[in-house]
Amino acid sequence: MALITCNFSSELLSKAVTLNAIIPQKPRGAAPGKYRTLFLLHGLSDDHTAWCRYTSIERYAREYNLAVIMPDCGRSFYTDAANGFKYWSFISEELPEFASSMFPISLERENCFAAGLSMGGYGALKLGLRCPEKFSAVAALSPVVDLERRFNASESASWRPELKNIFISPAEAKLRGNDLFTLAENAVSSGKTLPRIISFCGTEDFMIEDNRKFNAFMKEIQFPEFHSYEYPGSHNWGFWDTHIQQALAFFLKNELPQK
Repeated sequence: MALITCNFSSELLSKAVTLNAIIPQKPRGAAPGKYRTLFLLHGLSDDHTAWCRYTSIERYAREYNLAVIMPDCGRSFYTDAANGFKYWSFISEELPEFASSMFPISLERENCFAAGLSMGGYGALKLGLRCPEKFSAVAALSPVVDLERRFNASESASWRPELKNIFISPAEAKLRGNDLFTLAENAVSSGKTLPRIISFCGTEDFMIEDNRKFNAFMKEIQFPEFHSYEYPGSHNWGFWDTHIQQALAFFLKNELPQK
């Protein structure tokens, strides 16, 4: 496997950006081809290096001969901010185009996956719900799912100025296509082929009730293939390192964890 740090200029963001890419290495003399691809998103306080620094994602990707693209998207919530940068447009449009021009990766739906933790879990779910034609499966680890609760919860008080700058309000988030509950309901009623989704949250995580609410809603609207799991653990890298392995097995073996 090759670990590549790539610095490039984003037209949509009008700034320099960075990504890390894990790319399988072909044996000498092997025929050219494209790899199945995971877009792997970081959390609020992290960057493009976090997954490689705190988990064994390169070792796990090697097992599946999987390419992994890990962009730095700041504290953006992977959203076209009401007052700020257009990170949703970047992550959903420009990044895949750029990455596929630089690396031998496949963007065909059946070969393309999205996953992330916390803020990145929100971003991954939004990719799956808003771009079901691009992703065959999505995994969310300890995801931010309930923006209304996060706007009001004491645990997220330090984020509130950023949430207001990005989303303005929960009502505006719905209008602008950033509320996961609304997106999921619209996706089900669209009649489109939707991605398989798996979600994990720790029973000691401060967002466990947010996740329970969203998981119940997904069952209520009969989202075609949505699987949610609770395990002992909190909002930390030990939990995410464990469960990204189950996410990869779900993507590439269609294998569900034991309850």
